[in-house]
Amino acid sequence: MSSDKTIDGTGREIPEPAPGPAGSRRIAVPRRTWVVGAVAAPLFLGAVGLSLAQGTTFEPTPVEPVAIQALAPSGATAIRGNVAEIFGNKFVVQDGTGRALVETGRAGEGGGLVAKGEAVTVQGRFERGFLHASVLTHGDGRKVVLGPAGGPPTGSLDWAKDRIGLGPTPDLPALTASVQAAGYSDVRVTGRGPRHIEVAAKDRDGRERQLHVGFDGQVRERPMP
Repeated sequence: MSSDKTIDGTGREIPEPAPGPAGSRRIAVPRRTWVVGAVAAPLFLGAVGLSLAQGTTFEPTPVEPVAIQALAPSGATAIRGNVAEIFGNKFVVQDGTGRALVETGRAGEGGGLVAKGEAVTVQGRFERGFLHASVLTHGDGRKVVLGPAGGPPTGSLDWAKDRIGLGPTPDLPALTASVQAAGYSDVRVTGRGPRHIEVAAKDRDGRERQLHVGFDGQVRERPMP
């Protein structure tokens, strides 16, 4: 008994597509081409976005290192010393006055970010006994910016505009002037959001404050941890 199936081979006329304007010619694009294009476009844009993002990494305002013994809660401070111990994504920096524990986040996982005994300068936010690093400078001058690049959330419309140069650009001198006009001094930019910058500064009484400064110049204090 044969299991062959017979396929109806009856021919049917396929009508020609309706003619377009005089002199024009319609070109049929295979459906597979549209599918490939739909997949390739996001990949291409993602690659472009990544390339641009790598060139626009946010870097906080540099600050001068202080003695470890003088560390106090601050949104932007720095220390310089030698790496004494390494514990995963944390390490201990020691100078002539004391020791400080530095936390590096995901960038330091595995303990390969620094080497025991090397000289480093670490800038970041000091609170609850930790220096949360934002910039690490090795003894040979190599600088590593840690944490997120700043700006709008990756994949958002604001992020896309930002990557191709259509997003808002913060006028840092003008925003710094706005902060100073509000009565603050020792202004240090520590981060950037979609439409604001994060700032560490001192109030009229010399107390350390963390500020949210909109691109429109509006200044408000953030709660201290």
